[in-house]
Amino acid sequence: MEITDLLQGPMKDIIINQVGQQLGLGNSAQTNSAVDGVLATIMNAVAKNASTPEGAGGLMSALDRDHDGSILNDLGGFLSGAVQPENPKTANGAGILKHLMGENQETAAETISKSSGIDTAKILSMMATLAPVVLGFLGKAKQSIPQQQEQTGGGLIDLIQGATKTVNQQPSTQSIFSKLLDRDGDGSMIDDVAEMGIKSIFGKILGGK
Repeated sequence: MEITDLLQGPMKDIIINQVGQQLGLGNSAQTNSAVDGVLATIMNAVAKNASTPEGAGGLMSALDRDHDGSILNDLGGFLSGAVQPENPKTANGAGILKHLMGENQETAAETISKSSGIDTAKILSMMATLAPVVLGFLGKAKQSIPQQQEQTGGGLIDLIQGATKTVNQQPSTQSIFSKLLDRDGDGSMIDDVAEMGIKSIFGKILGGK
């Protein structure tokens, strides 16, 4: 499974339709922009947490224990609330976000809200809904990693880095980058040109340096 499955095609259509319906969003373009921003934020948070041996080990344990990818077997059912995993931790989006981002999730939601035009409260709800989907994707993808590679964590980290890079290149995500960079709201990014690296941008949201 590739991250592009979440960014385009039938799976992306399911996400947009179900999330849009659940949150009462009629504008699919706005929903698409917000979904891209949420996926990028969560993937960058995962990548940041997995950048240390301790974090990578914790992520691998969580994927093995709570996120085997089965949540994707009936994605529409999960997003609509009609189907819930037997393990409550699998669908605990609020808990996932708290672990990954802590208090910074509010700042991330506000930024995505400004970029997409969707209310911050609805963005927070979208983040909690999609966090289990992202971890489910990683859990599913992890199963394709050779066992020897999996034991060292290297295969998973490579997968996360590659997926994060792909997500960060989405046009909607670039719009969010622009709003992050233009901190004084004057429409110019020149005041933050020294910080235009993606890691630096998301480091501000996710509590990095």
